[in-house]
Amino acid sequence: MNGIDIIFKIAGIGLLTAIINVILKKSDKDEVANFVTIAGLVLVLVLVLDMLSGLFDTLKSLLNLY
Repeated sequence: MNGIDIIFKIAGIGLLTAIINVILKKSDKDEVANFVTIAGLVLVLVLVLDMLSGLFDTLKSLLNLY
């Protein structure tokens, strides 16, 4: 996966989360808006952890550790 693709995915998730958050807060559903924010954060963290896993696999193969 290309580096710019990851940046666009993270920005898209952030933008979508922010829009949903604003809509929910305007309709007085603050608790659900907080859950949506947390879900967006968790989704981005899963993407970053997957990228870090790929980085460590590449480093292992590069340094012939396995």
